[in-house]
Amino acid sequence: MAKILTCISIQDGKVRRSSLEVLTRCRQLAAAGGHTLEAAIVDADAAAHLDTVKAYGPQTIYTVSHPVFRRHLNTPVLAALTAVIEHARPDVVAFASTEAVKDVLGALAVRVGAAALPDVSSFELVDGGVEALRPVMAAKMLARTEARAPRVLVSVRSGSYTAEEAPAGAAVEAIPFTFDEASLRQTLREVVTAAGGAVDLSEARVVVAAGRGVKDEAGKQLVERLAGVLGAAIGASRAVVESGLFPATAQIGQTGKVVSPDLYVAVGISGAIQHVAGMQNSRVIVAINKDPDAPIFKYATYGIVGDLYKILPVLAEELERVKA
Repeated sequence: MAKILTCISIQDGKVRRSSLEVLTRCRQLAAAGGHTLEAAIVDADAAAHLDTVKAYGPQTIYTVSHPVFRRHLNTPVLAALTAVIEHARPDVVAFASTEAVKDVLGALAVRVGAAALPDVSSFELVDGGVEALRPVMAAKMLARTEARAPRVLVSVRSGSYTAEEAPAGAAVEAIPFTFDEASLRQTLREVVTAAGGAVDLSEARVVVAAGRGVKDEAGKQLVERLAGVLGAAIGASRAVVESGLFPATAQIGQTGKVVSPDLYVAVGISGAIQHVAGMQNSRVIVAINKDPDAPIFKYATYGIVGDLYKILPVLAEELERVKA
């Protein structure tokens, strides 16, 4: 019997949805194989998130609380995760593949003597380790990879699984932790967020994304209006980021953010593979493009062929009427 530990990511005072997706997957693996499922929360106020995490079924929750976790700093996070792993001694440690996790996963693997499988889209427990599928070549292909070691760390892309509650009476154990902030040789001065910041792009349930077909400020305003009606975060392809119409923080794709919303509206996006790599885990994709042969339609659940400058005003007006 193996012990599976899911490390929970916290952002802006909330448990990230992607962490609950991973916790759900770990619960499924634990139930199928008779394994033990545990979770760990590292935060300035870890206890505040217990009820949320308990709803997803871990048997034990380890908490590490310290004011230094108000912002992501890799040194104390590494120290805390190392302390949890050395205390809990799990066979498999699973994370959501967030930017913060990418920052520490390799160093953590070295510290705890583990193998690491980063940024996978699915994973299974096998004899002696973990087998996973990992997107490669801008997600055009999936590589089957495995790590056979006494301890394996694995990080999982957002949207790879669905978060499903299964409340259980988890035991809670606080891990003692001290850290002298004066000992830090590096500090985080600023976190640059997407313009507007009303909806977090990486955690958004709905995303409206603009591509090369959005050519000017008038088109940008149409995208913003539709996003406002839908309560959506605004994303962009690299083309409109490089043109200066949208900020770099909105870029989705191989060199931008990976999103996995319930609804993704691609406005004037052709569907280059570099962009698709960042949004193909979206559950429902609506594509609006005047080119009926645009590659984005191969990925779309629903497609609208036409001029976005004519379609978006009608679409936004009708949605506003329905919501009124």
